[in-house]
Amino acid sequence: MAHTKWMCKYHIVFIPKYRRKAIYGQYREDLREIIRNLCRYKGIEIIEGHMMPDHVHLLLSIPPKYSVSEIMGYLKGKSALMIFDKHANLKYKYGNRHFWAEGYYVSTVGLNETTIRKYIQDQEKHDIALDKLSVKNMKTPSGVRASVTQAL
Repeated sequence: MAHTKWMCKYHIVFIPKYRRKAIYGQYREDLREIIRNLCRYKGIEIIEGHMMPDHVHLLLSIPPKYSVSEIMGYLKGKSALMIFDKHANLKYKYGNRHFWAEGYYVSTVGLNETTIRKYIQDQEKHDIALDKLSVKNMKTPSGVRASVTQAL
């Protein structure tokens, strides 16, 4: 690839098994470091990334010698093994060493890279605002909680 110029950027989102809110505190820091190291090993640049409690957003620049599915299998597989090795207690919550759910979301990034970067950066603020809004809507004027269907 010495004579090759490329720009292959992807917005990728993936979730823990059963969409558990597992990415908190120490796990969050460890997962961040694990994903950084795995990307560095493969020569993948992390342009932007954010760990939400129940999903991960990444904006990656992946060399064309790798397919997105190959990289996602590598990232999810190796990171699961590494997090289970580091935190043995997680093995009981996630049987068979499956930390991540099957599948992922991916889209190519063209000229709208700045829009996607801003979206990833503001995702947590947006989710917090929605949580506050949904809690506010779930209270009736008498102070009794309404059903979930009424709030939606």
